Amino acid sequence: LATPPSLYETVPLNLKGVALNLEGMEMEGMKSGSRRIIVEKPFGYDLESAVKMNSVLKSVFNESQIFRIDHYLGKETVQNILALRFANSIFEPIWNRHYIESVEITAVENMGIEDRGGFYDGVGALRDMVQNHLIQLLALVAMEPPVIFGEQEFRDEVVKVYKSLKPLSDQEIPARVIRGQYIAGEKRGEMAKAYREEKGVRHDSQTETFLAMRVDISNWRWEGVPFFIRTGKQMPTKVTEIIIHFRQTPHRLFSCRDNCPEQNQLIIRIQPNEGIVLKYDVKIPGSGFNVQQVPMEFTYDKIGELSDDAYSRLIEESLSGDSTLFTRSDAVEASWNYFDKVLRFWENHPETPLYGYPAGSWGPLESEQITGSEKGWTNPCKNLTNTNLYCEL
Repeated sequence: LATPPSLYETVPLNLKGVALNLEGMEMEGMKSGSRRIIVEKPFGYDLESAVKMNSVLKSVFNESQIFRIDHYLGKETVQNILALRFANSIFEPIWNRHYIESVEITAVENMGIEDRGGFYDGVGALRDMVQNHLIQLLALVAMEPPVIFGEQEFRDEVVKVYKSLKPLSDQEIPARVIRGQYIAGEKRGEMAKAYREEKGVRHDSQTETFLAMRVDISNWRWEGVPFFIRTGKQMPTKVTEIIIHFRQTPHRLFSCRDNCPEQNQLIIRIQPNEGIVLKYDVKIPGSGFNVQQVPMEFTYDKIGELSDDAYSRLIEESLSGDSTLFTRSDAVEASWNYFDKVLRFWENHPETPLYGYPAGSWGPLESEQITGSEKGWTNPCKNLTNTNLYCEL
């Protein structure tokens, strides 16, 4: 369904009207083949519409025939999160609340909405990026290892994560969910216009182009570990990455020159310059025991070209009937069940701040407070033209 979302219910019902949803039936003396429907996001506009959409789809097709496609799960580097976690014994014992202090997930773009104002102004960052792409990245980081790598078992573990998301109360939302909208600003020496000046956007639009929030998971592995999610338009660069912040050692034995190293970090770069960096401390050569932080770096171009376009990969999977990398109906509803509360809060409290941030910046300063750290968010490098993932602003 490469159609407007308003047709996501109309098309399946009309397919049913001419029996194009049925498998294995005799048609003009021939037995029909497989019947599969691929549905592009958004999977609903809120919880109510998602439930209705799932109801319509399942009244026409079996769940095994429905492929809700999200290109993020088709990315090779996203799938490699699972290999990193579950194929390496050095990570699994420390992948929990005892050793991990926090997790950052950032997916930002260095452009505006281009010519999609008519679409984007009715959607916003939460619906466009957070409720689907970023929460799926969170699920891959947080999920338990499935018993076997089968489509049912894998998707069961994803749903468990969604159901473990700790609901936000009305008192918590203003402090834990910060939304923003870009205003005019300078980018690469040129002035970029404000969101409300974009074609197709209302002049008094309250649509967020930036969202930062804290998510907590209530289960044995992650209790007390905050997951920080951030997305935005008109940022300084385009990058998607996950940063695992490990806890400090219980006692600092060594001194350091200049600034002392931060705690160890594992950086998973989804795009661009796909790769993984582990930051750890070593002794500086010479007298004394001064330490500094160095990177152990891997980039995927070292083991050959990445696979084809994510959509191509997923369409191929749907043709073979493998639904592992597609979103199941209960996952859609469990995700919306969490985020719907935020949408309802904004609706019922129109006075909730929508902070302006200049195009070319890292978003509203108010978002720094979410992390509870003096340093705030970890901003990726502005210059991503080389293959070195370890760099500072």
